[in-house]
Amino acid sequence: MPCPPSRSSRPRQLIVALSVALAGLPLGGCGASPTSTKTAGAPQAAAEPLDLLIRGGRIIDGSGNSWMRGDVAVRAGRIVAVGVLGDMPAKRVIDAHDHIVAPGFIDTHGHLEGNLLEKPTADNYVQDGVTTVITGNCGASAEGGLKSYFARIDQEGTSINVASLVGHNTVRRQVMGLANRAATPAEQQRMEALVEQAMDEGAVGFSTGLIYSPGIFSDTPEVVGLARAAARHHGLYASHIRDEGNEVVGAINEALDIGRQAQLPVQISHFKVSAPANWGRSRETLALIEQARADGLDVTIDQYPYTASSTSLQVMLPDWAVEGGQAEIAKRLADGPTRARIKAEIVDGSRSKKRTSFSYAVVARYAADPTLNGRNISEITVQRGGPATMEAEVETMLQLISGGGAQMTFHGMSEDDVRRIMAYPFSMVGADGGVQDGSGMPHPRSYGTNARVLGKYVREEQVMRLEEAVRRMSSLAAQRFKLQDRGLLRVGYAADIVIFDDRTVHDRATFENPHQMSAGFDAVIVNGVLTVENGKHLGARAGKALRSS
Repeated sequence: MPCPPSRSSRPRQLIVALSVALAGLPLGGCGASPTSTKTAGAPQAAAEPLDLLIRGGRIIDGSGNSWMRGDVAVRAGRIVAVGVLGDMPAKRVIDAHDHIVAPGFIDTHGHLEGNLLEKPTADNYVQDGVTTVITGNCGASAEGGLKSYFARIDQEGTSINVASLVGHNTVRRQVMGLANRAATPAEQQRMEALVEQAMDEGAVGFSTGLIYSPGIFSDTPEVVGLARAAARHHGLYASHIRDEGNEVVGAINEALDIGRQAQLPVQISHFKVSAPANWGRSRETLALIEQARADGLDVTIDQYPYTASSTSLQVMLPDWAVEGGQAEIAKRLADGPTRARIKAEIVDGSRSKKRTSFSYAVVARYAADPTLNGRNISEITVQRGGPATMEAEVETMLQLISGGGAQMTFHGMSEDDVRRIMAYPFSMVGADGGVQDGSGMPHPRSYGTNARVLGKYVREEQVMRLEEAVRRMSSLAAQRFKLQDRGLLRVGYAADIVIFDDRTVHDRATFENPHQMSAGFDAVIVNGVLTVENGKHLGARAGKALRSS
């Protein structure tokens, strides 16, 4: 690597000298020498070589500051120097050839409980630049408790770091089953004790999924009490709010009120406004966040960069119809008058959102008949000989629910709202995905979220600067979830690092062909271990469970 001009090398060399002095490393190249470092008071250089030296990159350190050309040195899983380092002995040298060197991305909203330990390499995440995922979202955390979940991650090894929230629905189901009623004082006390236990075991906060059973049956005071239990351990409150459509304002206000009453930070998950009737309301919903922050509430949001969401088809049912779980749902659907009431409520609710059909609802995974994967409800209805009416399409959905249920993709948002939310400076990036095994037709967000932000919204549409995007994906997320030694390229920090070409990085996963890895990522390093090289997963599993301190 050629030395920079002398005018710029001197100030930079001073910074490097400090970094190297702190790390106990030799300073070489570009006019500096170990003698000059020693004169400045640095300790003698350690004899052993570096584990890894990344040279010649454009360093974006995660702070939001502009990039600078330089090198990054790694030893024993930690960053030991950053700057213009010259020739330093290293077991492995990576030539970043002027590509971006940044902190590994932190995905703020994942669902890993289902199959991370079945596919611990988590290829779809790592090959999108992700080194850490926050799981336990939407009220669902690991069954059996976080202590055993974290222990398995550490024992079996994964390619990503994992932190977790404790889920409201998981706790409520353990204490109250699927009951549609308020908690008794004794039940409330037991649930709060379970939240505190999870916080003691390392949870970073408490999450709710208030459109899912049994959280859908809870009232605000119940959630406030559980949030207070998390607050006693300095956790945050992350919420999939009660409504992201017509009642979105009331749902956001409930989340903000819970944060105020429980006195803890608030994270509103996958911030959006859904359905044509609500397109454009992101101006209104973002204003609520801004006002709450101005009033002193620590509230932030996360987002995935798509106009479609994904969840279970069961969320289309009225709240009262999901009480008691699958067995009770099946009984209601088998009863003629009750089935007719359910159909009427779904149709009326959809029309109130300016829907004229259910063509926006696409099957992502239907175990009973995989040939339906990738087809929308309108198409399936016609294929089965039904008329092109909303009533017939609802009947199709009820048949799929009776057949075991389906994971769906719902195309329900406007591109203008996605861009407006993305431009908000306290919005983080969270795919709302899980580890993929190549089956079904999942939402492409599990594969391409970060690459899509960098390619489409940074490079092509210039919604924000590259340095700002990296900040959202790294240090902002680390600050929010109190990951004290991650999210920045700093001496002493964990060596979670991504190298990518900002001129070519892009998502390749599509709704029609979702199982495609992102392009443009040269290397991904997790805890100092090279995990992706030249876009290929090397099989390394250096990730660890990240417990709150």
